[in-house]
Amino acid sequence: MRRAWILVVSGAVESLLFLFAFGFGVGALVGDITLPDGTTVSYTAFVAPAILANAAMMGVLNETSINVFAKFKWMKVYDGILNTPLRPWDVALGEVWWALIRGGTYIGAFVVVMGLFGLLDSWWSLLAVPACVFISLAFAGIGLTLATLFRDWPDFDWMMAVVFAMFLFGGTFTPVEAYPAFAQPIVYVMPLYHGIELVRGLSLGQPGPMMLVNIAYLLALSVGGMWIAQRRLGKALYK
Repeated sequence: MRRAWILVVSGAVESLLFLFAFGFGVGALVGDITLPDGTTVSYTAFVAPAILANAAMMGVLNETSINVFAKFKWMKVYDGILNTPLRPWDVALGEVWWALIRGGTYIGAFVVVMGLFGLLDSWWSLLAVPACVFISLAFAGIGLTLATLFRDWPDFDWMMAVVFAMFLFGGTFTPVEAYPAFAQPIVYVMPLYHGIELVRGLSLGQPGPMMLVNIAYLLALSVGGMWIAQRRLGKALYK
């Protein structure tokens, strides 16, 4: 258990390092940035919500994919559980709840640091916390599904490659409108992009109608992902 908490803490520290490196380090060189609607904000204030959204994604995705894969593929943790009245849906819910706790640790630590550095200027920013929990829930089903689809550890390298691509090009470091026209539709279908836009809008105190699209996208991902995940988990556990 002690080592498990070290992993949780290390994940939170990783996001803080991104904030200091890109938000404050690169931000000192960039200065202010003008958003597509004409609003001018500091580069740090622009990047920090995106890193927060990424932390919400990574906390739950690592827990529901890699750790769940290890539990049913190698550790056989679920074999004993299924000899009780618990079913695959109960297992899925239990894993998601624990993953949300881990993701909440990342979110909480990051939000505290944002507050200390004056990056939460609006009361709307308080809604960034539940928004991040919503993002975590959206990626929980994806993680569980991948845990049942992958065959061996190298498969997770592909997952991390996709995750890293979303982090780099999902609107984290520059407005999507700055990308070439052919690349913008690709960014718009990325799940992390919608999470970033939702958290950034709330953190900057700029709620807008497009947030409804972001919420609808993440809600569909949450419901669809969990439905597919529990079906896949049932097949994998009853083999």
